[in-house]
Amino acid sequence: MEGNMVRGRFEKSAKENGGTRHLMDVLVHYEDTDFSGFVYHANYLKFAERGRSNFLKLAGVTHTQLLAHDPQLAFVVGHMEMDFMTPGRVEDELLVETVFTQLRGARLVAEQRVSRDGETLWQAHVLAAVVDLQGRPKRMPKEVAALLTPHLGASFLSGGSENGHEK
Repeated sequence: MEGNMVRGRFEKSAKENGGTRHLMDVLVHYEDTDFSGFVYHANYLKFAERGRSNFLKLAGVTHTQLLAHDPQLAFVVGHMEMDFMTPGRVEDELLVETVFTQLRGARLVAEQRVSRDGETLWQAHVLAAVVDLQGRPKRMPKEVAALLTPHLGASFLSGGSENGHEK
């Protein structure tokens, strides 16, 4: 089934310690737009979620794997800062880029960008965490950290942030 296929590819940074960037192409369909013909704002979150999930899967980390732990574990988004810069439109071919920049304890930090022909349309700084199914933070399992650590990369977002995150 097409919807369950892993989308995207890894690209290693040419810079030393630049890490791995996940790239995923998205074609904007009519259903992705609002009455103005622009991509509906919430759909950028869906594109970003697919990018993060596909990055994890390509790195060898699955949600099923986390649920097999005792206690059962899951990733949740705890904080997200985002900027809408210019709108996407129906039939645009977009690129969703994801890089994980930090892994410590229960925390996993990601940066994401959606662009069209090199122009950034939307970008986000994402703080995710591993929690048990009661919502309590739990340390990242060692085997998950071992799969993700080689892919950690440097920040690539443009602009500053009110909360001191460099973008």
